Amino acid sequence: MGGFSIFSRNSKPIYAKVSTMDADLEKIVIEKTWTGRHLFEAVCRIIGLRETWYFGLQYTNKKNIPCWLQNDKTICGQDVQKDPSDASFHFLFLVKFYPEDVEPEIILDVTRHLFFLQIREAILSMNLYCSPEASVLLASFAVQAMHGDCTDEVGPIDLDKHLPKSVIDQYDMSADMWRDRIKRWWSRNAGQSREEAELEYLRVAQDLEMYGILYYPICNNKETDLHLGISAQGLGIYKGVNRITPRPFFSWSEIKNIQFKSRKFHMKTVDKSTISFRSRETSIDSSILDLCIGTHNLYLRRRQPDTLEVQQMRSQAKEDKQRRSVEQAKIALERKERQQMEKECKELKQQVELMTMELMKAQESVRKAEEANDQLAEKARHSEHETLMLYKQKSEVEAECNRLSMNNMKSEEALLRMERKAREAEILAKQMSMSLADVSLDANRKMTQYSSQTALVIDPNWHQQHQGHPGMPSTGSYHQLQSLENSHPSSQQMMSRSLNMPSTFSSPIPSNPPPNLQNPPLQNSQNSQNIQNSQNPKAPPTYGSGLIVPPPDPSISQIFEQQTILMELEKSRNEYEKRARIFKEHLEELRGDIDGLKRDENVTVGGQNGTQNGTQTIQQHREHDAIHAQNVAQGFDKFTTMRMSMRGTPRQRAQAFDGM
Repeated sequence: MGGFSIFSRNSKPIYAKVSTMDADLEKIVIEKTWTGRHLFEAVCRIIGLRETWYFGLQYTNKKNIPCWLQNDKTICGQDVQKDPSDASFHFLFLVKFYPEDVEPEIILDVTRHLFFLQIREAILSMNLYCSPEASVLLASFAVQAMHGDCTDEVGPIDLDKHLPKSVIDQYDMSADMWRDRIKRWWSRNAGQSREEAELEYLRVAQDLEMYGILYYPICNNKETDLHLGISAQGLGIYKGVNRITPRPFFSWSEIKNIQFKSRKFHMKTVDKSTISFRSRETSIDSSILDLCIGTHNLYLRRRQPDTLEVQQMRSQAKEDKQRRSVEQAKIALERKERQQMEKECKELKQQVELMTMELMKAQESVRKAEEANDQLAEKARHSEHETLMLYKQKSEVEAECNRLSMNNMKSEEALLRMERKAREAEILAKQMSMSLADVSLDANRKMTQYSSQTALVIDPNWHQQHQGHPGMPSTGSYHQLQSLENSHPSSQQMMSRSLNMPSTFSSPIPSNPPPNLQNPPLQNSQNSQNIQNSQNPKAPPTYGSGLIVPPPDPSISQIFEQQTILMELEKSRNEYEKRARIFKEHLEELRGDIDGLKRDENVTVGGQNGTQNGTQTIQQHREHDAIHAQNVAQGFDKFTTMRMSMRGTPRQRAQAFDGM
């Protein structure tokens, strides 16, 4: 009759749910005959992914062990559990194979974004060890990719989405201190777009010791518990909780073949030595073999010329990058103009505020001036009243002065009358004395006693004293004595002598200033200006009219292309060394900033005490912190440690693996 269709009336559709790092794809209808490749290609078409060779579908088997879905096997034929709620298959779309160098190998933006989300989730879940200083640096790029440039409009940073819990609990720092350090490095990323910030994040992350390594529990012939680490560089063997230092390590160039026989893996090297091991869980054997084969194929593919599809993607990515750079330049110009306008607006606001303050001050000054005017008017009224009172008192004083002057004049007139009467009495007394002298000439003897008494009454010496000064009147008033005293010339002469001093002083001032210095004449620069380049550029080679120009040699263009590629490689190598140096400087600066706040190793990480897995994670991170600190002290990085693990021949390393 024909094949049975799953879309018939009696059959139920099978659904698959695929969760990517960016979105969830629910209810993808699949068929029973679909292989893993059918579902994988359907998911890639839905999300628009073209670089499919890095990704894969992961599921959890019945033993709760994550496994990779095999592309060449049917989905129903693999140990895939169904979700009991809706009876659908659940898969995770994850990065399965990692590139050696992120920048030149990842071409499209969607691929880079998925890498960024998965690496960030691995760091936050502590599945990928990251040192504290690198965590802060990565957090600054993650915030730049999510929020853009650092501004005050962005709210507080959510530490749980940018720093692993082990790093936060390892230091005695508050949440604001962590935010301050992240914001300080975030401000240095100003101007980066989301694509550039994510690329910088991956550049830093790919130098982490555990980046791009998938670990699986294995054991050797001695049943020693080990872990196999599969990476883009090769295979590493790890012992104990140490996932940083492989012992030993085999690069893909040293590995010739990997086989799986009798539940064992057999790896052959180029010097014909063999390493045999088996996994602790047989359910992951197919995942280990698939990872080893796919990673080795990618290793060989990188060393071959790009396919036409990859070339087209690179050309498209280059055009998109140029277009994005033009848009970014335009956005940067608009941002600059907006910042200029915001600055001008801010300045205008400040001017308005300043003018408002000045207006308020002016109003306050006017109010104070009005109050001062009112006070002055009140004082003027008081002054006017006091002036009237003073005028009244002045009139009274003037009247009193006039009265006193009149009294003084009357007193002087009375004094003059008294003086006149005194002179008249004196004259009368003289006349009486002269008459008495004439009468008593004859009776001198008899009246001696009377004469002596008369002599006592009138002293002749007083009269002689007045007669001895003919210029002085016999009688005088008080004003005449005062005028005589004031007419003494000795005081005026002394005053004139005391005022006999020089009145002016002279200072020597040069009459003629020093002559001005003249500048020496400028030398003639005509010779230097007239120097010109008289040599003509070389003319292109010409051929005679009878000669035929030979066609260009194709090998010359190939040599030119090779030289261009070598120059680009040299330029990229120099840029990589410069970025590596800057990255080391940033890490050293961050390490020196937070080393002093590290807690004691005996302090247990908060929130991880309750479960056994949490205790193991704490112990593993402490072991990795010690190993990382030792490598930093010795100046070792990820690749240095890898090269040190490759010492000796592959046979010697294989013998060392068997002896572990």
